[in-house]
Amino acid sequence: MEKRTKNTARRASGPIVIPQRTARRFYGHGLPNVDLKKLAGRLIVVEGADGSGRSTQIEMLMRWLEGAGHATVQVGLKRSTLVSEELDQAKKGNILSRTTLSLFYATDFADQIENSILPALKAGFIVLADRYIYTLMARDLVRGMDAKWLENLYGIALVPDAVFYLKVSPEILVQRNFAKDFALDYWESGMDLGLSRDMFDSFIRYQSLMAAQFEKLQLSYGFGIIDGDRSPDEINAELQQKTEQVLAKK
Repeated sequence: MEKRTKNTARRASGPIVIPQRTARRFYGHGLPNVDLKKLAGRLIVVEGADGSGRSTQIEMLMRWLEGAGHATVQVGLKRSTLVSEELDQAKKGNILSRTTLSLFYATDFADQIENSILPALKAGFIVLADRYIYTLMARDLVRGMDAKWLENLYGIALVPDAVFYLKVSPEILVQRNFAKDFALDYWESGMDLGLSRDMFDSFIRYQSLMAAQFEKLQLSYGFGIIDGDRSPDEINAELQQKTEQVLAKK
């Protein structure tokens, strides 16, 4: 899989210099019969664990973009019409093998890239992705999946125009998840890994492992790290500023 080049704005003694937009490309083999030159829209990804405020930030960004006159569409994990319901049902049993779980999510992603993301970009929409392949890869890497196999599996993924990772400490994540659902999710706690019999302890350990994987992925793919421990308004102000820089690229 090709490594993503960082395209962050640089501040010199004068105004911010916006780098030119890079040519569209897939991370690997891509999908057949796709004219990348016709994808006029923008693909912006917001990554982060459950409880990071990711979905809230997506909603705030969408309202802001639409208010500025930009046609915008949302995508995210488990939103495929092909396998999303089946994936939800399969996860309820808590018995999926790591390979089966990985292939379920890969199928969900493949359906969305072909039938939602690429058509929207071709129509000139801004596509806001509530997580992308990075969460899927991090989950699988934590579960011991082969990195090269994953890179080939997700070679169909289009390189986004920007990726923002909301970094939140595991201790804050567990508080937010309890406040929201009064419980912890089996899979988001990594209970299938046997890290601990106590779900609270397992959640902290699993999310720490996920954060470590995201740091490694960030070194390879160059996405931006956003401090997610701040207030939603502070985070969104930074996301708006960075998104404006993305839209300014020609």
